This record gives sequence, structure tokens and C-alpha cells, in this order.
Amino acid sequence: MPQLVVLTEQLLAPVPGGTGRYTRELAAALAATAPAGWTVTGAVSRHQDVAAAVVPGVEGPKVLPLPRRALIAAWEHGVPYWPGGDSVHAPTPLAPPGGRVVVTVHDAVPWTHPETLTRRGAAWHRKVITRATGKAAAIVVPTGTVAADLARHAPGAAPVHVIGHGATRWPEESPIDLPERFVLAVGTVEPRKGLETLVTSTAEAGIPLVLIGSPGWGAVDVSAPHVRVLGRLADSELVYALRRAALLAVPSLAEGFGLPLLEAMALGVPVVHSDAPALVEVAGGAGIVTPRGNAGALTRAIRSVVDDGTTAARMVSAGLRRAEDFGWEKAARATWDVHLEGVRQRVT
Repeated sequence: MPQLVVLTEQLLAPVPGGTGRYTRELAAALAATAPAGWTVTGAVSRHQDVAAAVVPGVEGPKVLPLPRRALIAAWEHGVPYWPGGDSVHAPTPLAPPGGRVVVTVHDAVPWTHPETLTRRGAAWHRKVITRATGKAAAIVVPTGTVAADLARHAPGAAPVHVIGHGATRWPEESPIDLPERFVLAVGTVEPRKGLETLVTSTAEAGIPLVLIGSPGWGAVDVSAPHVRVLGRLADSELVYALRRAALLAVPSLAEGFGLPLLEAMALGVPVVHSDAPALVEVAGGAGIVTPRGNAGALTRAIRSVVDDGTTAARMVSAGLRRAEDFGWEKAARATWDVHLEGVRQRVT
């Protein structure tokens, strides 16, 4: 019976982030849409506890003999240590070398905005992404923006497929303490997210700001009387906050997709976002666009939504329509097409 192995290692990372969400949702959707006869199995490096890497519908995960650091080093240096399977999907650039793996590259930030990463992180990503575009069976990217960036910065022989994300199927809500009306931001708290500009803008707009997400690397000052930092929440708490936000703000300096933006639109929440090209592409005109780092423009955009019910209602309708263009089942079927084409090519 043919087997697709999905590397679910990102689910065990200290800060899984948006790539962790992508890994879990795509793996579950791949299992739910598997062609007749195929199985989907997860795989992780050696950990003491792999419970976080269990995905509904996905077998395993199988635990590879190498611990995380050793596995990263082995693959980084080209050791052909294979996790099994007839085809492998790497939902992040952490991938085995060779031509039987499809690698998802989420963004080109290591080239376009290296200052928003650690020096070591930027160098590692440039190295493994360049290898993937040259030697992998195929590359999956979430937007045309990322495809164009890779063609410019890391061209290679691997075919590149643009496959968007989907919106999460949320569990039942769990109430949490929130301000009566607030702006919400969701994501890892790190320099790339533009949160310091958002803190300034919400203060000027006179509305509380709620931040949801784990701390990442780098110094980001989000301390202010009107800011409430909730850290990482359970999905039941996150969806409670999303549905009660006056708007979601995504002021990022750079993104490859911007999953919280899509999830907010799918829930009927207005979105204000930066002019980062991938965010503009995903929102498709359903949000209000502001220049990156421009606190005054962001303040005006926030006020236009908070103070004008007609504007907010129009954005809700536009966002719901735009969100219909995406879906995890759609993404999974497109991803299966990529894998099956690779298998057919190897057979012939």
C-alpha cells in the first residue's frame, strides 16, 4: 500500500507558529482526501513526548532515531537519511535531500527581509531552500508573491506550485476575559510582525489592543496601558477572541501568506493589513491596506472601521466572499496532484 509521509516535526517546535498550523491542517486534509489505497503517516525526530504531533486521521507519528538537532544537521549537510514512504511532504524547509520530497516554502523573508530573522536563521533558511528548489521533486508555495520571490532569489529545477491555505475548522468556544471592544493581532511576537507600529496606532485611535501569540526572537516592545498580551491560546479561546474583535490588524513587514488574515475574513471579522505583497494578494481587496510602518495611516484605517458601521459591514461581506476562494480540502487535493505526478514520473 503506497504511503505519503508528512514531516510533522514543526508541531513539536517550542513556537510552532503559523507553519505549525499549516502542518496540522494540511496533514489532516491530506489524510481525509487520500486517493484509494494510499495512507498518510506523520514522522518526527526523536522526542520524549510526541503527543503534540498526533494529527487526526494521520497514522503515527513514526519516530525517527535521530533527535531534532542531529536530524537538522544531517539533512542540512546532505545526508540522505530517509523517513520512509513512497513520497514525502515537508511542510517546512526542514526536509531530507533528494528527489522524492515535496517541500513547502512559506516565504522568501531570508532574502527580502533578513533583518527580521536571526543571522543564523536567515543563513540556514537560504541554504536549505536553495537546495530544495534545485533538488526536490517539487516546491509548494502559498502565494504567487512567494513564487516570484523564489524565482528571483533561489531559482532551481524543481517545479513550483502555488497552493493557498485554508481556514481552520474551529472547536466550540471557550470564553476568556476581553475588553468590550478591541483590535486583535494574532501571530508570533517578533520584529517582522510590525507590532510596535500597531501599539502606537491603537493608542492614537483610543482602542484596546489584544495580542495573541507566543514570544519569538528579538526585542519587541509591546508594553502599554491599553495593550493586553495573552500569549498562546487554545483554539477554543482563540476563536472566541476572533469572533469578538472589532477588527484584525496585520501590520507585518513581510509575510508569505498571512493565515490569521484569512481566518478572520472567514469568521466575518474586518481586516486591516499592511501593503506586504502577499497580504495584498490573499486579501484580494477585502481589507484596508496601509503602508508598512506608517502609524498614522494605520490609525486612520482602524478608526474608519471602528467608527463607521457601514464600512465594517461592507468589509465583512467582502471578506466572507474572498475566504470562499480558499480551503484546506482544496489545498490538500492540489498537493496530492503534485505528489502523484512525481510518483508517475519516477515510475515511467
